[in-house]
This record gives sequence, C-alpha cells and structure tokens, in this order.
Amino acid sequence: MLIDFSKVKQIYIVCGKTDMRKSIDGLASIIQDHYSMDVFGNGLFLFCGGSRNKYKALYWEGDGFIMLYKRLENGVIQWPRTIEEVRKITQQELRWLLEGLKIDQPKAIKKVRPGYFN
Repeated sequence: MLIDFSKVKQIYIVCGKTDMRKSIDGLASIIQDHYSMDVFGNGLFLFCGGSRNKYKALYWEGDGFIMLYKRLENGVIQWPRTIEEVRKITQQELRWLLEGLKIDQPKAIKKVRPGYFN
C-alpha cells in the first residue's frame, strides 16, 4: 500500500546531503543512531542527495518499511543545506518542497494560535 500523506502524523526532513546509495537499513540507522529518533513511529522521513534532483522517503507501515525514491527529470528540490539536523515540517511545507519551492515562504499567511494576536 502506498503512503496516504494526509494520515502521517509527523513529517521530517534530514537537512543537508544524504548518501542516496543508502537503503532502508542505512536510512533508518541515520534516524536512530545520529538523531536518536524513533523510526517506527507514525513519521515520514525525507532525505535528499547532493544533486538535489532526487529524494527518498522512509515510512514504517506497521509490518515493514516503505521506501519511496523519486528522481526529477527537470528542476531541483529547494532542500535546506545549511544545518545538519532533522526538521519537522507541515503538510503544506511538504507540498511546497515537492513542487520545487522553498519551505520557508516569506509571503505565506501564517496560522494564528487561538488567543494570540499581534
């Protein structure tokens, strides 16, 4: 079964470059060993290579891992490169990223928390 992204509780991107030769075990090891995160939770983890024209997604489906791999034929992904970290993103930010836009859209209208106004 393919991932229904709308049901994924958390979406994380691994900023910087990832060796795209890594398989499921290698990517899961990065999440667990390097970032001390639970790879078996309801989280989608995204990785990008140095050329920024391909990415992998890793997701635990309860009985096994799903790994998706996509190579763009035209264009690049605006992947954050400056910090070696795992960054939690929203569904909207994921859409922007996969459409070739930057995650941080300065003109996007931000949601307001109830009871908080500027």
